[in-house]
Amino acid sequence: MPAEMRETFNEVAALYDQVRNHYPGQLFEDLFAWTDLPARARVLEIGAGTGIATLPLAEHGCRITAIELGAEMADIARAKLAGFPDVEIVTAPFETWEAPEEPYDLVVSATAIHWIDPGMRWKKPAALLRRGGHVAVLNYVHAEGGDRLFFDQVQRCYDMFMPAGKPSNNNPYGQEIAMSGYYDEPRVQAYMTEESYDREDYIRLISTYSNHRMLDEAARGQLFACIGSLIDNDYNGTIRKCYRNELIVARKK
Repeated sequence: MPAEMRETFNEVAALYDQVRNHYPGQLFEDLFAWTDLPARARVLEIGAGTGIATLPLAEHGCRITAIELGAEMADIARAKLAGFPDVEIVTAPFETWEAPEEPYDLVVSATAIHWIDPGMRWKKPAALLRRGGHVAVLNYVHAEGGDRLFFDQVQRCYDMFMPAGKPSNNNPYGQEIAMSGYYDEPRVQAYMTEESYDREDYIRLISTYSNHRMLDEAARGQLFACIGSLIDNDYNGTIRKCYRNELIVARKK
């Protein structure tokens, strides 16, 4: 993926923190249970963003080093986690960040691992984990449900203003982890959630998507106007969107 795509979130850091959905609580309960993660465990988070997933880890009592590329995103995460002295937010690319010698109990990434260089995506976390430590991927994608017809109809807007712009719902990370050779067979669990958005909130949400941010301003405005008109005219100003949240956990060999 182009490097500039993963930097677009920093342009809308505050908005990202406001509109991106959070992972269900059961996902974190399963994460702690599957990894037998004690309080005070050493955790490394890759691509912490604004700390959406960092906060539940900190509330569990983990000692966290959270790596985030974007300075604005990292600042919001620091403010959010200010009450947790065992959390350190580091502004750096994960690929070039130099880790301390003490190994980690868990390396986790929440909807960010796809931005990491594939050559280092699983190799570097394995090198940073203690024997028997775990890698975990949290991820969410659009799922069938909600206003299904809307998501079929909205493709017309993307065809006009953002060709090939329909997001992929493919999640290859479980297979990637298994094939990397560094981990045991991963364990996977899905959690379905549904969110409602009015026109303004939905436009705010998609305006944080990297591929939408990469559009030129005129095309982005036309795309959003097309989508907004569909919501207003055909859905009484509100749509429902379903998410498939996934937890993927694998033990280091």
